Amino acid sequence: QVHLVESGGGLVQAGGSLRLFCAASGQFFSSYAMGWFRQPPEKEREFVAGISWNGADTAYANSVKGRFTISRDNAKNTVYLHMNSLKPEDTAVYYCAARPIRVVTTTSAYDYWGQGTQVTISS
Repeated sequence: QVHLVESGGGLVQAGGSLRLFCAASGQFFSSYAMGWFRQPPEKEREFVAGISWNGADTAYANSVKGRFTISRDNAKNTVYLHMNSLKPEDTAVYYCAARPIRVVTTTSAYDYWGQGTQVTISS
């Protein structure tokens, strides 16, 4: 199994920036594609960004393109989400997730999930 722990969430003003961290345990981290999802209050969980096992391929939701950047450091077993120009609509619990090799955008395709970290953007 892969165990994931998110951190870096908090409260920021609209227009500000925040960086989320996802720390993974286990020797097979480099074999997994990683994704970030978010779930706003009383809404469905949605795909935000993903990165393939070797970092060669990335994918972003249209709502965050140009503002968010996903990256990974396999030597440190860590994936990052850099968030810029934050909007109140970005307020949600953000989850890190893992699946074998390739990035996909559907929640059900991911096998492992962290506990989530709260991101709140005030206007």
